[in-house]
Amino acid sequence: MKPLAPTMATYAPLDIPEDGKLAHNIAHFARALRKAGLPIGPGRTLDAVTAVAAARFDRREDFYFTLQAVFVSRPEERSTFAQVFRLFWRDPRYLDHMMSLMLPQVHGVQEDRIAQAAEKRAAEALLDGQLPPAPRDTPEGDQIEIDASATMSAEERLKTLDFEQMSTAEIAAAKRMLARLSLPVPPLKTRRSAPSTLTARIDARRTLRDAMRHGGELTSLKHKAPVTRWPNLVVLCDISGSMADYSRMVLHFVHAVANRKGQGWARVHAFTFGTRLTNISRHLCARDVDAALKAAGAQAQDWSGGTRIGQSLHAFNRDWSRRVLGQGAVVLLITDGLDRDDAPLLAREAERLHLSCRRLIWLNPLLRWTGFAPRAAGVKAILPHVDSFRAAHSIASLEALGQALSRPGDTGERDRLMALLRL
Repeated sequence: MKPLAPTMATYAPLDIPEDGKLAHNIAHFARALRKAGLPIGPGRTLDAVTAVAAARFDRREDFYFTLQAVFVSRPEERSTFAQVFRLFWRDPRYLDHMMSLMLPQVHGVQEDRIAQAAEKRAAEALLDGQLPPAPRDTPEGDQIEIDASATMSAEERLKTLDFEQMSTAEIAAAKRMLARLSLPVPPLKTRRSAPSTLTARIDARRTLRDAMRHGGELTSLKHKAPVTRWPNLVVLCDISGSMADYSRMVLHFVHAVANRKGQGWARVHAFTFGTRLTNISRHLCARDVDAALKAAGAQAQDWSGGTRIGQSLHAFNRDWSRRVLGQGAVVLLITDGLDRDDAPLLAREAERLHLSCRRLIWLNPLLRWTGFAPRAAGVKAILPHVDSFRAAHSIASLEALGQALSRPGDTGERDRLMALLRL
């Protein structure tokens, strides 16, 4: 790659090393973005170098947005890009800052958890093996005995970790675990019946027909049993800014359920909503999960945007309810319920959705907080019209969902929160 030779005075506000190797620095920056989770290859790196050479700017903001236009292709990647850019181009002591990020945090939960998680992934990407070896606190001759039975395995710890607080490596491992999860559901009994020998229910019609073939003599009794079938699964997933990290992981799980044949669910329908409703069911049919979610993200233009839950449920009830909710469908509503739209409209549409399906299960990541209470207007509007209210912030919570589906009377946290709502 031929390095550019712009005047360093032009880029003085960015604290770029004055060695004339701007193209080399951009290539290193692209590698850091790729390690942080952005899909960047050599082609985009060359495009970035070309764009910087053609722009000829003198402001940091122009340099930032030029690189963002090349490297960022999805709205949810902007936060990670901003953190990597800040650490790489602006802070000359970024390594010390990143080392502090990698140390255990003991001061509690920060207010902006989304920015904190993106900053952690940016720090891991830029460190790239620069962590010093762990200090040896004991002499070489001493041996430390560890009770392995009292420690938690890495897999068990990952199951309980919040999706929003995961690093890049933890997200990759969590996706592999989600691909192995199943969502079992008991079959439904229909009014139709089929011949059977394993039941005591007599089929009078078949018994009399057989007797007529033998001159009216009753030679044997025929039996029948109800026919069972699998229900449909309908997923309504909130992809607004506050739900982006959770929605992405839940959709990985839904993709695994949709492509696992022979384990329940007649069909899986998936819809995303932020400011508008988008049907992504056909995209989830792709075998490759990355290609499926990339196509779904390209169609859902409101990813990481605002939230209009009431209007989105109204569009679903009007356009899709009769098509996909017939024959006892189970609906998973995945949202935090934080909606400033018309609360009466949201309550009406949630009630209509509840009456149209066999079971409505609400998955809310906010339930991870022990002090969660139904104070938001959106939560108050939806909660009375769901059958079960459960958390959806970790792998363990999604495993518990599979267990809850096998118990028809499971309500999760609904009854407890409804009691608080009546106070």
